[in-house]
Amino acid sequence: MTGCIRFSYALDGPEAGQKLSPVRAPEVLRDDTLGWVHLEADHLDTPDWIADNLAYLDPAAQEALITPATRARATRIGAGVLVILRGVNTNEGRDPEDMVAVRVWADANRIVTLSRQRVRALRDIAEALEAGEGPGNAGAFLAMLADCLNTRLEPLVSDLDIETDALETAVIGRPDQKLRHRIVAMRLQVIELYRHSAPQVAALRDLEAADLPFLRPSDRMQIAETRQSLTRQTENLVEMRESLAVLREELSGQISDRLNRHMYIIAIISAICLPLAILTGLFGVNLGGMPGAEHPYAFWIFSASLVVIIGLQALILRLMRWM
Repeated sequence: MTGCIRFSYALDGPEAGQKLSPVRAPEVLRDDTLGWVHLEADHLDTPDWIADNLAYLDPAAQEALITPATRARATRIGAGVLVILRGVNTNEGRDPEDMVAVRVWADANRIVTLSRQRVRALRDIAEALEAGEGPGNAGAFLAMLADCLNTRLEPLVSDLDIETDALETAVIGRPDQKLRHRIVAMRLQVIELYRHSAPQVAALRDLEAADLPFLRPSDRMQIAETRQSLTRQTENLVEMRESLAVLREELSGQISDRLNRHMYIIAIISAICLPLAILTGLFGVNLGGMPGAEHPYAFWIFSASLVVIIGLQALILRLMRWM
């Protein structure tokens, strides 16, 4: 059942910062040394591995670690805590807003994380451990994980904010039908990010307030800072969502106004040309007895009459305030 382990590390003791073998990892979890094991959540051996190595957990908690449908939360269970957070999807071919869930069980002597896709934040922690700068306890691990997840979300939200401002300028200055598709795509992206980020604020608040012996004041402070930063980002997402909705309505209004103007111009042209078309059609009939057929200046007289008619129509439309 070691095939479900992606990587594992010792966080303290003589092996601190060292990568553990799949065989050694469960042994570290069972003793007093703090160890971290990261599992593939969708691996066939993962449920059995959790049942063997985290047998003291409630079955509902074990199920929460591997269930596909997740929502950000932090729940204290005994002397440990079950934490589910989400991070920006940095995997190739994936949309960033399709955020990846990270499931964590942490207590004073063991940390077990699970994910269905690669999570760059977990790799950041692993690299920090190998460099001798990683967390030394479970509280520091949770605080660092929350910060790393938030660090990748912040520039994404900032880029969306900048693009929203650019769209405002484009909609006001150069309204175009193509902008509508971009606005809709961005709004869906913002909604998806907010859907995952908003519950995470509550999860970090619960984690910060949890009465856990391994959460030091410095860890709580770092979690609080991350929560405040995430709160600002969720507020920005709400503002962007509303701004994009207004931009879509404004763009639709401008395109509708432009279409109405075009239709109005066409209607004016049709009103002017309709009598002319009737006259030219009537005088174009190839029948005997046509008035002026033998007159040498009949064509020019008829053309001048059309010009006069156009002038009279323009005057009438002007007096009626149609033009």
